[in-house]
Amino acid sequence: MVRVVRARWRSLSAQALTIPVLSLSLCWSSGPACAQVPRIQGQGTAASGMGNAFAAQADDPSALHYNPAGMTQLHGMQVMLGGLLSGGTTDFTNSSGVHATGDRDGSLAWPPPTHAFLVANVKELGLTALGDLAAGIGVTVPFGSIMRWPDNVPFRAVTVFSTLPLIDIKPTLAYQLTRDLSVGVGADIYTFSGMFGEGHAESQSISPGGPLTPLFGQAGSKVELYGKDTATGFNAGLLYTAIRNGEGQPIANLAFVYRSEATLHLAGALTSNGNKVQDAMTTLVLPQVITGGIALWPVRNREREWKLEIDVDYVGWKSVGNLDIRLANGTVIPQPQNWKGTYATMVGSEYRWSKVDSMPEWEWAVRGGYTFQPSQMPALTFNPGIPSADVHVLSTGAGLLCKENGSLLGIVNWGSLGLGLVHVKGIGLDLSYQTSLYEPRTVSGNTGIRTGVNGLYKSTFYTGGLSLRLMF
Repeated sequence: MVRVVRARWRSLSAQALTIPVLSLSLCWSSGPACAQVPRIQGQGTAASGMGNAFAAQADDPSALHYNPAGMTQLHGMQVMLGGLLSGGTTDFTNSSGVHATGDRDGSLAWPPPTHAFLVANVKELGLTALGDLAAGIGVTVPFGSIMRWPDNVPFRAVTVFSTLPLIDIKPTLAYQLTRDLSVGVGADIYTFSGMFGEGHAESQSISPGGPLTPLFGQAGSKVELYGKDTATGFNAGLLYTAIRNGEGQPIANLAFVYRSEATLHLAGALTSNGNKVQDAMTTLVLPQVITGGIALWPVRNREREWKLEIDVDYVGWKSVGNLDIRLANGTVIPQPQNWKGTYATMVGSEYRWSKVDSMPEWEWAVRGGYTFQPSQMPALTFNPGIPSADVHVLSTGAGLLCKENGSLLGIVNWGSLGLGLVHVKGIGLDLSYQTSLYEPRTVSGNTGIRTGVNGLYKSTFYTGGLSLRLMF
């Protein structure tokens, strides 16, 4: 009898708890902040405006993320700072007509996903003995996920709130081997910080009571599972210029980028109504990502440029095989996931005016892009805390760059600004907007406590981005 009760308790427990795994925007990103694909959520606003098809262009400081080999294209020292405002909703309707809406814990996710990059061309800074070396460091929020549902939603025993405020610290080096070939390599240090949310991964659900009462409290109790860890991975990139124009500018680039897996052992606790029940842990394997890209410039001269690029990511989501929860008393709550690897396709374009007679020291750019990513999550392990369905992302953006001898409104001349031996040679501003349109998804076949997950999901998310770029 005891064995039967324990088996039933474990089965129910496994269905009642789900840890928040990824947001993808990136999903890696990932809509703009979902668990589905790392490149939906942009890590640079110029790239976001092109649907994140940027690995073969990689000509601003966000190259540190998109393709580290592209850092060799930058001059002097450059800084990029930016962030994303992400909003939107998921609407749920089940076969009984019950309707609920989930959101980003409000109209916008807070704190917003951010990115910061510092890149320096070592040779141009005077260290010629090191050759054509570029060095940099970046900090990004690769997922930035947060999802909230009403406490009375039919799947409340699975999730009502989830977040994964993970940050990625990226020390990176790049070297130009030949005029046409550059390579880059960097570390990915994944960790959590109290500057972003609660500083840990977190999932909340509502206790269904019954056999789970001794562990999770009476029906209606708020159950929370949280944990954090630090893990390392690496990334490597290659950028090859196949064709140049008469002025030596690339008009055909090829790119290859690899991002390794990283394993997070999320250690924390299980609580009920704010009271700690037991220490708990689960293991999350962030997937490897393999990217290939090609960029072509049908037009590229001193006055204007037109770029077309297509990138393809393979995201190894099959690394998320399970999220089994291990409690301090030795109990293991099975959490099978069985996610599948997916391919993301990104197409982007940029038209840039490099020289306008009326404003010769300014550059202007307009951008557009499209991303498609299929769902990675099976119906029988579907988690409403992660909007997972086939998604189409439409992107647009604009940018301006004021060069060294330019001025802002005829008042500020960047060449006259400086801090000691360092003076500003240029300042740029990029804006982007993305709409992530998820195809309606009907989830069925779940039983037991997970029966409430069955239903129709419709998600639409929006992201507005801004990046400031300083050139020294």
